[in-house]
Amino acid sequence: MIFAHSALPDIQWPPLPKPQVAPMLAMQYQLEQTQWLSPEELQEQQLAQLLKVLHHANKTVPFYQEYFRKAGFKPGKDLDMDDLQRIPLLTRSQINEAQNSLTSTQPPAAHGKTFEISTSGSSGKPIKILGTGVSKFYWQAFTLREHLWHRRDASVKLSTIRRLPDRVGQPPHGSHHKSWGSPTNIILQTGPSSALNIKSTITQQISWLQKEKPAFLLTYPSNLVALARYCQSNSIQLEGLREIRTLGEVVTQEARTLCREVFGVQLTDMYSCQEAGYLALQCPQHQHYHVQSENVLLEILDENDQPCAAGQTGRVVISTLHNFATPLIRYEIGDLAMPGKSCACGRGLPVLEEIKGRVRNMLTLPSGDQRWPMLGALGFGSTFTVRQFQLVQKSLHDIEIKLAAEHPLSADEEKQLRQKTHAVLGYSFHIDIHYVDEIPRSKGGKFEDFYSEI
Repeated sequence: MIFAHSALPDIQWPPLPKPQVAPMLAMQYQLEQTQWLSPEELQEQQLAQLLKVLHHANKTVPFYQEYFRKAGFKPGKDLDMDDLQRIPLLTRSQINEAQNSLTSTQPPAAHGKTFEISTSGSSGKPIKILGTGVSKFYWQAFTLREHLWHRRDASVKLSTIRRLPDRVGQPPHGSHHKSWGSPTNIILQTGPSSALNIKSTITQQISWLQKEKPAFLLTYPSNLVALARYCQSNSIQLEGLREIRTLGEVVTQEARTLCREVFGVQLTDMYSCQEAGYLALQCPQHQHYHVQSENVLLEILDENDQPCAAGQTGRVVISTLHNFATPLIRYEIGDLAMPGKSCACGRGLPVLEEIKGRVRNMLTLPSGDQRWPMLGALGFGSTFTVRQFQLVQKSLHDIEIKLAAEHPLSADEEKQLRQKTHAVLGYSFHIDIHYVDEIPRSKGGKFEDFYSEI
């Protein structure tokens, strides 16, 4: 990697950082050190920082003043996990109902201007909160950490296929830029970048990628799968690809396998949310993820609100450490994940073995038991040639399958699909098959192959 242009034209190497670059370089130096702290040392630092947030919230945020009072909680001189667990979990609906009362009446002036953060609303009503210049700086710092972890050559082209404003990045040309953009070009001399709107068809995307020839591609996992299936079926090669990065959705093992088999490159995933930024990044040496402990205190809790053991799936709960405009304390974001054991790479950052996705992506059996539908076993794209599919649980006994295909399945294929679905889901649901031209993505550009309306 090459550092950014020097502040002085006659000092080329090593470059003398510009004044605005120095804080980011200092942060990267610190993050390089803190990742090797033990889990206990990391938690100690997290709790000390969170205590400052709690005092600020108790003093300047009307919602938390009442919330803490009802819970019988008052921030003291110290904080441990037992103290923290006395604070009730915060839900999305509570955030929406609280509105302005969740905003600090006195955000620290030194934290910079506030700005609005809005979620995509894919799980219901969008959440709107405020961030600060400081919280934005930390988001940028972890963006750079992710590039540095994976030792990317920033001098080559990066292309993205994701949600963009309606008139931006339209096919056939997309949009083009001289650099990878902020924050990467703050520190690094980068190559060019290009972007295509996710609303483009798969054939338009393939044609665009063949012209762009990016070294790095960033897109959603479901879109990657569609691209890989199309290339596989039509014997298309994408020249020059070094790595595919994904965000915004759950990564399946099928996506990782297709990425390797069709494109011959690895898939690197990121776990983030609009409300808090990066929650976990894929380990540079392994497939699992490391919680970004310097950004959030992340808990994974079971049905009794107790910490999950390694290998046990639970609900993701986060407390933001640097947003003093709208603190989010023990916020249940609606995702499920599985913690893992310590990583062989030596980093003390906690491990997430798997990110399962939204709570509504779980199948509910008539018995009341819930499980993850392993839809890769249905064989779409191999056994059944369809462009898109989506399963929707309509009731405890009814499943709707939406298929976008060039032509309907035969009667025998539909029978086989129903049988395979029963086997995969573990129950003989009544199955309605509906053919559609296209299954739309959410407003945020995301796609779910299964969701429950129960």
